[in-house]
Amino acid sequence: MKLVTAIVRPEKFKDIKSALESYGVQGMTVQNVHGYGQQRGHTEVYRGAEYTVDLLEKVRVEILVDDHQATDIVDVIVSSANTGRAGDGKVWVTDVHQAVRVRTGERDETAL
Repeated sequence: MKLVTAIVRPEKFKDIKSALESYGVQGMTVQNVHGYGQQRGHTEVYRGAEYTVDLLEKVRVEILVDDHQATDIVDVIVSSANTGRAGDGKVWVTDVHQAVRVRTGERDETAL
C-alpha cells in the first residue's frame, strides 16, 4: 500500500477532487494548511501599509491506495494541479506497512 500526499493551491482543489473522483478514488483526507516553498511568500499592501505574507494557504490531500494505483494517482493530481507557476505544490508517495478499518477490523488492502 502507498500513501499519496499532495500539497496544492487551494483554488485548484476542486479540479483535483473532480479528476480523482473521475479516476475512481472513493476517499481522501483533506486539510487546510499553511507553508511556503521556493516562492517564499509575497508582499501585500493593506490600507497603505506593506507587509509580507510568508506562510501561504495550501491544501493537503492524502489518499491511501494499492501499490499499482499510486503512479496513476500522482499523474492525475499533477495534471489537474499544474498552473505552470511557482507555488503549484508537491506530491510524494510513502510506503504504508499496515492499515486497519476501525469499524470492521479488516486489514491492509481489504481495509482500503
